Order: sequence, then structure tokens, then C-alpha cells
Amino acid sequence: MTDTASDGERADRSAPPPPASLRLTVDRDALAANWRALDARSGSARAGAAVKADAYGLGAATCVPVLRDAGCETFFVAHWSEVAAVIAHVPPQQVAVLHGVRNEAECAYARAVGAVPVINSLEQAALWAATGGGTCHLMVDTGINRLGIAASEANEAAISALDIDILMSHLASADEADSALNPRQLTAFQSVLGAIRHRRASLANSAGIALGEDYAFDLTRPGLALYGGAPRPELAAAIRPVAQVQAAILQTRALAAGESVGYNATFTAPAPMRVATVSMGYADGFLRSRGPGNAFSHNGRRLPILGKVSMDMVVIDCTAAPDLAAGNWIDVPWNIADAAQQSGLSPYEMLTVIGGRLRRD
Repeated sequence: MTDTASDGERADRSAPPPPASLRLTVDRDALAANWRALDARSGSARAGAAVKADAYGLGAATCVPVLRDAGCETFFVAHWSEVAAVIAHVPPQQVAVLHGVRNEAECAYARAVGAVPVINSLEQAALWAATGGGTCHLMVDTGINRLGIAASEANEAAISALDIDILMSHLASADEADSALNPRQLTAFQSVLGAIRHRRASLANSAGIALGEDYAFDLTRPGLALYGGAPRPELAAAIRPVAQVQAAILQTRALAAGESVGYNATFTAPAPMRVATVSMGYADGFLRSRGPGNAFSHNGRRLPILGKVSMDMVVIDCTAAPDLAAGNWIDVPWNIADAAQQSGLSPYEMLTVIGGRLRRD
């Protein structure tokens, strides 16, 4: 009998994929140490953890268990779609959803899984009560003008009816030590504490922790500093880098003088040189804006980027490392505490734009 099965039918779809040419390594010990340092810096308050945006791009499945085991008991996400990945590792009542509840479906989901909404408006407060009520958190806007009820709404009946665990606000300029907005927001927050029944109060984010104990209240909400960023110089000595990104060389080649590299030929070789094409691009979070003047490295040797960053590839100058070959791993600059590496991106962006093709060790 003739075998008429197609190649697709003969394929073993259960076969594991080969090793990736990209990797993201999360230093779990550094992550745990950062949380403990921020918890200690919070004084009598307890530090929670912002784990929204897939733990700032480093993977909730990787980071949440580390933070839990370090002692964290309160976790913050933005979207309801982020809840499942977090409650796989911690009790759902420890998870707060910052965007609150917009409709009955979100209220039903909150009660079904046990995560706690952060109520942000009188409309959300009324909706939560009308669909059954229960424990919630409440955001009060004190000057950032994003989400939250106005301080003038603190005595509204819809707010008085809520069972509030965490009463919170968000600092707009905590990374600026001399900002007049910080004490104004502190005073505004203090003014509503007596008007709204709650069990815990929370104001300080990562940078807010450095503002001192007046801003700590019962719970702080670090995010960036957990993952290696130091938004205030007072935190820099205590915060360790967490993420390391590496990419494999796909190919090396020799350029003749006058040959160009990449889209729009923005780099032309001034002399014969050896270059390498690396498996990393803007689809992986290494954005085009980070290319000019930047460099990859190998064993401390600087490998300048040549031409434009492509979707899946970057070309580098191997003059300083003539021994490099296809398959070698190259360090991708991702030190979020180093402003020179950012090329116009904030540390938050450098983390959260990390692409899905990077595998987490």
C-alpha cells in the first residue's frame, strides 16, 4: 500500500521545540532580597508587591512564588485577565485588582475567584454593592488625576456602605524628593483617613518608600524597585539587578569597506570588519530607539550595534571579539538602573516591553 499521508499528518506535533535562541534569566535571590530590603525600609508598614504586566515583564509564574516565599502577602495587578496567573501561587484574597469593576461580569468574576477589586468611583461603589458587596479596596485620588474617588466624595453613602480593607492613593512625583506635590498628596490622603472606614492604609510606591515613615502607613506598594530599578538614589545601594537578557549569534560574516548593514543602509563599513547577526530585535523588546550608540557585550568586551534594529535581528561589530561564532551567547544590555542603557526609555518601559519569545529560566 502506498503511504499517502501528508508531511503534516506524519509530523509529531507533541515533539518539544528545540532550545531557544533567546533567554531571560531572573535572579530569584536578588528579587527576594529586594523585597526584604523594601519591606525593612517600610518601617512598621508591610511591603506588598505590584505584579501587574506579568510581573513587569519578568513572569508572574516566576516572580510571584519568590515574593510569596520572601514574605509578601499582598499583590497588585491592573486587569482581571492577570488574576489567574497570580492566584495559581497565592490565596486569591491576597490579590487586588487596581482597575476595579466596570460591569456585572467583572463583579461576578471577582466573587467567583476571590480576588479583591479596588473601587475607583461612586459608580463602581454602587455597582459592587448592588451585585452583592463584600470586601473591597478603595482608591482616593489626591492629585495624580487618574483613577479614584475625589476626597470630596469621602462621605457619600455609596462609599460609607463599602467594606474596605485597603484605603489607598497613588503618588504622582515620589521620584522627585523636592516636589511640592508629595506633601500636598500626603496631607490630602491624611484628611480622608478619618472619614472612610478601612482596615489598612497605603500610599507609597517604590519611590514613596524613600520619602520616609510618614508616607508608609500600613502597607507600601513597591513595583519597579522589586525588579531592579531604583527610582530614588536612597534606594540604589539596597536594590540588586534582577533581569539578565541574552541572545545567540545566528551568523558571522566579513564586511568589505563600503558595504552597508541593515535597513536603509544607515551604517557603512569604513574598513574591512567582522560582524555578527544576533537573534534579538524590537519584537523581543529591544526597541529601535535603543540601537544608536548602544552595544551588546561578551565577557566584558563591548560589541557596538551597527545599523537599525530589526524585528528579529541586530547586527553587531565583532572587532573586539574575533573568536565569536554562531551559537555563542551575547549579553543584551538590560540594566534598568543604568540611564545610559535606556536611550530615552524609562526603566518601566525597558521591563514591560520584553517580548514573549524570551524564555524565562
